[in-house]
Amino acid sequence: MFKLKSLVALISLASVSSFASNVITIEDIPNIKSVRSSVISPSGDHVAFTRTLPRELYVDKNGANYNELLITDSKGNTKPFISGKVNVGALEWSVDGKFVYFLAKFTGDKFTQLYRIPVNGGERQKVLGLKETSISRYDISPDGKQVALLAMPAKDKSEKKLKELGFKAEVYEMDLKNKQLFVTDLTVQNKPAVLSAVNIAGYVSDMNWSADNQQLLIKTQPTALVDDLYTKAQWHVMHLADQKVTMSIATEGKLGTAEFSYNGKHIAVIGAQDKHDPATGRLYLADVKSGEIKDWLPNFAGHVSDIEWSHKSTKLNFIANIGTESIVASIKPGSNRYNTQVKAGKIIASSLSISDSDKTLSVKGHTASHPNESFMVRGKKLTKVTNSNPWLQDKRFAKQESITMKARDGVEVGGILVYPLDYKEGQRYPLIMQVHGGPESHEKNGWVTAYSKPGQMGAARGYAVFYPNYRGSTGKGVEYSKLGQNDYAGAEFDDLVDMKNYLVDTGLVDVKRVGITGGSYGGYASAWAATKLTEHFAASVMFVGISNQLSKFGTTDISNEMHLVHARSYPWDKWQYYLERSPIYWAHQSKTPLLIMHGKDDPRVHPAQSMEMYRYMKVQGKDVRLVYYPGEGHGNRKAAAQYDYSLRLMRWMDNYLMDGNKAMPDYKLDHKAKLAAKKALAKNNADSKDNDE
Repeated sequence: MFKLKSLVALISLASVSSFASNVITIEDIPNIKSVRSSVISPSGDHVAFTRTLPRELYVDKNGANYNELLITDSKGNTKPFISGKVNVGALEWSVDGKFVYFLAKFTGDKFTQLYRIPVNGGERQKVLGLKETSISRYDISPDGKQVALLAMPAKDKSEKKLKELGFKAEVYEMDLKNKQLFVTDLTVQNKPAVLSAVNIAGYVSDMNWSADNQQLLIKTQPTALVDDLYTKAQWHVMHLADQKVTMSIATEGKLGTAEFSYNGKHIAVIGAQDKHDPATGRLYLADVKSGEIKDWLPNFAGHVSDIEWSHKSTKLNFIANIGTESIVASIKPGSNRYNTQVKAGKIIASSLSISDSDKTLSVKGHTASHPNESFMVRGKKLTKVTNSNPWLQDKRFAKQESITMKARDGVEVGGILVYPLDYKEGQRYPLIMQVHGGPESHEKNGWVTAYSKPGQMGAARGYAVFYPNYRGSTGKGVEYSKLGQNDYAGAEFDDLVDMKNYLVDTGLVDVKRVGITGGSYGGYASAWAATKLTEHFAASVMFVGISNQLSKFGTTDISNEMHLVHARSYPWDKWQYYLERSPIYWAHQSKTPLLIMHGKDDPRVHPAQSMEMYRYMKVQGKDVRLVYYPGEGHGNRKAAAQYDYSLRLMRWMDNYLMDGNKAMPDYKLDHKAKLAAKKALAKNNADSKDNDE
């Protein structure tokens, strides 16, 4: 019987690959590769990039996807340099372009160390490691002679022994250790280095060199707490010779990256407009001599996401998200006007870098038809130089577009709509609404398919899939991103109903077959949809979501950030309001079957939020199921958990929206049969190989 089941599973797996080869399926999603980082060479002729290598389900040890190092030229000729089951990150070219540096921990390494590999051939070489601690970030000086490193202090060996003896008491948020900054010569060191940390107070989270190699920009926060990173970070200018801070950049609110101009006169900073701005995205220009800082693009109706100064001029290159698209542009000090190099609608860009001559930029970017790839930009010509998933060219893609509409109060909202693959005008389809988190985030008109996002896979199954950018989303300027503040689950989630009704009114969507899902704040929306807004949604999947705004405040690691950029109040100011803006308060009226999924180690939204939601619905006889993922945090990182999530998400939607069932689907998945099929397939392949030999 077991062999028969294995054979059936094996045939089933083969059927999926043969009969569904021209559409994107759930089985395709774990196999999608994506460029993670992309850095242009000094000459501008090559791009070094890291790309994910998916783990093989039911075969590889549990974990996140691997990351390989490759190099490509301007014509797309790609060569692997560090490949296989490795994890490579933080790429930098040597000044002469002969080496690519990176961080990695290979077999035999106890800690993450700095490596390099020669571009013209040869083995990787360990450059530098710290004693009893990992390097988390590094930056090579412009002259290539020094390197700045970030690392946590080495652990006290007595701590391990005391834990073995049972002394494991944890004093919450106390005894936190600060990440430290080290500066040393960039030379190959055979032994782990013991370095003295730069004397600067607080937790160091980032740094950047000045072009003259004499100064460092250093980003600090008071403690290691994530809340401090969000609300209390600052950039400082430090002279390395005497390790004295000469200037601190005073901005209020969230703070992103900062960089010296190459003439040393200016510092460009990505920050927030004020302490209530929910996201970084304002571009500031600071004068190094006077310390004056000003908004470089006042009233910019978008969000700046990355910056890079030119080498030969005072021009700053930047990437900005505007609406559902992105641009690559440049601007000069003294002007508020920018010149666009890559227009909106080409790619969704990130990871900007620039060659020494300033003639070539590289970015990574994605579109509706492919995930992140590496691109070169020369003048205004954009060239894709990697092709990580050639098999996608054989897939049929559904129509995808950005749409806008008016909410009930006249506010413009919108999002990304993926039509059913074989859409026929006049026919109505089931809808899956995928709500983004944050809410200081937004959906972009690019690649929208992932383990938790149905996208093109959902479209291939006959769904319309809609990604709403409700009020409070980014990409449309600061004021728009503040529209949902002090109104938890109010107009922001009414927008979801208005957008659903719009899609029904167009004739696309069957009003009785609308499902909703999302993670984090999107999980909050999904729980709210299943309770307060239950008459509008036939199925809901809540992922790492909020169920109780009162207990959420007391169990999250970002309570200050919640107060400043979301609630604009404290629970003790209005207990009843917080309670009534919690899905548990409305659980009694729910008619929407709710699937809840959550990482058991989530520090952002405590797993108890999902337990509360489950218990309030379960005791009242509602259709609800709770799935926990051990070892996962605020979102699933490991391949098996991601795949399991995809299967459960789509089975829940299919059960209610496609099949019209009233009862919940089975809680079990067929992992056992698929494991047996994998083993049988491996045995068959081995037997065939033996016979061939």
